Amino acid sequence: MNIYAVEDLPRNKITEFFKLHWGSPEMVTSSGIYDCSALDGITVVNEEDIIGLITYIIKDKECEIISLDSMEEGKGIGTSLVQEVENLAIKNNCKILKLITTNDNLVALKFYQKRGFILSKIINNAVERARKLKPEIPLIGNDGIPIRDEIELVKVLN
Repeated sequence: MNIYAVEDLPRNKITEFFKLHWGSPEMVTSSGIYDCSALDGITVVNEEDIIGLITYIIKDKECEIISLDSMEEGKGIGTSLVQEVENLAIKNNCKILKLITTNDNLVALKFYQKRGFILSKIINNAVERARKLKPEIPLIGNDGIPIRDEIELVKVLN
């Protein structure tokens, strides 16, 4: 397992990863519209394959995680990637690390809360608005839960 900055890998490899796992590299949230393949990020590569990838943006003393994917859960890949971004945020004098997930993503809600994040905001019906820009967002998500709302989680950095 090797860790690389996104810019150290061919861009088409990053773009293909997002197409395979997200339908496209475009991420639409209430905080903005992002081309994840063009964002700063960190990858975990096993031989030739990306098995973990996190993207983020830093602005105004805040670092926002835009995407996090771990293809091999339970091996510490996601935790390592979040820790790497947290360290970068601290080096860049960020005061807050934050992210947005959807109401159906119970695995993410559990994962982030175990790592010190707290629920800070619920944006009701945010996904309905996002679907107007990215219609391929499914109506039903994990465990048969309708995808409607966004949940912002934050971690205050020392």
